[in-house]
This record gives sequence, structure tokens and C-alpha cells, in this order.
Amino acid sequence: MNTYGINSREKNIVNLVITNVRPYGEGDPTTVTVEDGIITAIGGRAASAVASKAQSSDNVQVVDGNGGVLLPGLVDIHVHLREPGREHTETIETGSRAAARGGFTAVMAMANTQPVDDNPIIAESIYLKGKEYGLVDVHPIGSITKGLEGTTLTEFGLMKNSLAHVTMFSDDGKCVANSQIMRRALEYAAGQDVLLAQHCEDPLLTEGACAHEGEVAGKLGLRGWPRAAEESIVARDMLLTRDYGGRLHLCHLSTTASADLVKWGKEQGINVTAEVTPHHLLLTDDLLVNYEGIYKVNPPLREKKDTQSLRQALLDGTIDVVATDHAPHAAEDKCVEIQNARPGMLGLETSLAIVAEIFVRSGLADWRFVAKVMSERPAEIVRLKDQGRPIAVGEPANLTIVDPDHTWIARGEEMASKASNTPYEGMEFHSRVTHTILRGKVTHNLAIVEGSSK
Repeated sequence: MNTYGINSREKNIVNLVITNVRPYGEGDPTTVTVEDGIITAIGGRAASAVASKAQSSDNVQVVDGNGGVLLPGLVDIHVHLREPGREHTETIETGSRAAARGGFTAVMAMANTQPVDDNPIIAESIYLKGKEYGLVDVHPIGSITKGLEGTTLTEFGLMKNSLAHVTMFSDDGKCVANSQIMRRALEYAAGQDVLLAQHCEDPLLTEGACAHEGEVAGKLGLRGWPRAAEESIVARDMLLTRDYGGRLHLCHLSTTASADLVKWGKEQGINVTAEVTPHHLLLTDDLLVNYEGIYKVNPPLREKKDTQSLRQALLDGTIDVVATDHAPHAAEDKCVEIQNARPGMLGLETSLAIVAEIFVRSGLADWRFVAKVMSERPAEIVRLKDQGRPIAVGEPANLTIVDPDHTWIARGEEMASKASNTPYEGMEFHSRVTHTILRGKVTHNLAIVEGSSK
């Protein structure tokens, strides 16, 4: 029995052979064999022999990687799947399909559902539906406070001991603004050894805001969302974590000073981690000139200097991970003026391409960096022991194959999500996920997707 609870020797059958792939984009193309969801060989005579036999076997599936990059399956620790309550915008099934197309093998689903995921019954229903569809591991995130109301703490212990085994809690969409409540939450979380993820926004500073408080908002006459609204909560919660314990994760950082504060916090030994979204790495508030609701997000798109600082903070490890904050919305909530739009953007199917464009194609980093910030470190932060693992013999076959030279155009209507609110509509990218593999099962094959759309 291996460490992941799968007896890979009960059946001496190799059920998946992946040919012509380059692990981490390094070296010559090789062959990887998978048996009962576990990697059993990488290259060498054994893998070659199995690959040869596989061509004539009915028990073996062969995937030709066409020289693509093989990565550990991606892990997204910040998605909104909307179910239960807003199934007209997304469901666990459609969100799982979008995640698989984006190269993800595990996602963490935020608690701002209707009803809120603040009890074991809701959490277990989300978890079990994810298992039923089997496209990606869906792990529900519980709310920090009951009903996201910011007053009464959720029963972390009951949620953790449920079938869903909830180990991450967040009121994302709302900030736990009351300092005393956040202090109590950190103390309770420390005792239960669960992670708290904070949406950093002082609501008194952002009332009525719909854009970054800066030159663009001023010219357009839009009420601004100041950087200080985020940064003040970043600083407060790190100090609370320093004094009262617990593990703190900061969601979707968007400013230069937020990154600087996190760097300071880590230097002080504070147990803090942080994420950045693809849209805050790529897009700026210059896009708001036509008042389009598609570009409204919370926190808002900032200025170019913030984008550049966030990229550097991710490169140097100050910011730990990329998380999509995938937020589907119905057309009537986005195809309106920015003041009236709901905040949020699709992110699952474009995130890998954006990270590759910014860091790999530019020469700033390599594919091992992508594996670190989109798979290994996210899995480590949320303690998913069978995800984000090295590509090595004996490890789970949670894998992603990327074609690093596949040019494609982002189209919201062609994505798997029910919603189509992508800010990247018509944008050209040059890397694409071709296959996603969850414990040896192919959950996404780009050739089939493209074939079915013709």
C-alpha cells in the first residue's frame, strides 16, 4: 500500500501511457507510465517496453503529448462554483469541467454560496457532488462567520470533522472587518489547525467604489477603491496572527504596498501566505475607459506599477501562489455600466496561459516556477497531500500536459463555464493545456473539445 491509500500492485496492469512529453519542460521527450493512478515509470527501457505493448492492448490508454510540457496537476485555492444557489451562472459540474480544461486537478470552492457554506451539510453536498462528477477534486471552503455576516464564528471543528474535512475558511466577497471577531477566529483556527483566508477590504473606505482610486477613476468620475482599504487589513491581520497564532492566507493581493507588507510579515516570522490573480498580474485600470462592467472586479484592477510589483513579488516568493478567483456571473450582471456590474471574472481556462505568457515566454522564469506557484505551493498551503506532488515514480498521476506553442484566442462563449464573463475576450495566447489527468484518468483532451466545437 502506498502513502496515498491506493494499492498499485493489486493488478499488475499499466492503464495509461503518456508518450512524448517533457517533465517540467526539460530534456528530451520521454514516456511516463501509470498504473492504478500511480506513476510507475518515467523513461528508460521499462517505460519504452510498456509503451510498445500498449499500442495493441485494450486495457491501456495511450496519450501522445506531442512534445509538450508535463506538469503536476494545477491546484486553485480560490474559485467560486456558485452551487448551491446561483446555478444559472455556474454549477459544480460546469466549474469542474472548466477547471479540467484549465489544467487543474484540485480546486477550493469559496463559501459565498446561497445558502452560505457555514455548516457540514452544505460542505458535504459540495464535496460529494465534486466526487460524483470526478473531473477535479472539489474541496469546499467554509465561511469564517455564519452567513458571512461578520458577527458569529462558524463551527470550525464541526466542519473539519465532517465528511468534507474542511480545513480552510474564508468570508471571501466580504472582509471580516471587526478586529475582535478576526482575533477570535484566529484563536479558534489555531486550536483546530485550520487556515483562514481573508478578503482584505476595509468596507468603510470602499463604500460605493467601483474602480481603483487613481487618475483613471478621477477622469471617468468613478468612485475610487483606495489601496489603503486593502493594505490596512493586510497589516492588521498579520499583527493579529503574530499575537494570537493561527495560519493566515491573504486573498488576491493587488497593490505594491500589500506585497511589501507581506514581505515584512514573513521577515518577522508571522505565519502568513498570499496569492495573486492572473488578472492583477496582467490587466490595469486603463481598460475602464469605456465604463464596461466586464472589467469590474474586487479588489479592482490597479495601475501598471502595482502589476509590475506583484510580478516581482511572485518571482521572489513574497507572494506564494497564483489563484484565479474564478467568478462567473450572468450576462445581465456584467453587460452593464461598471457602476452597476457585479465584480468578478472567469479565470480557470486562461490562468495557465497568462502565467506562461508573463513569465515563461518572456524568459523571467521556467516551467518549474509555474509548477511551484500553480501546483506545488498551493497544495502545500492547503495541505492536499496527494496534489502538487513531484513528477516521479510512486507519486499520484495528477498531471497536466501543456503545448507551449499553441496559439489560440480566448472566447467566453467557447469556455466550459455557464457564464462567459472573461476580460480576455479576443486576446491571443501562446500556450494551452492539451490534457489533464486525475489519478490516471484523462479528464480533459483538447483535441476532443476542439473536435466537438466544429
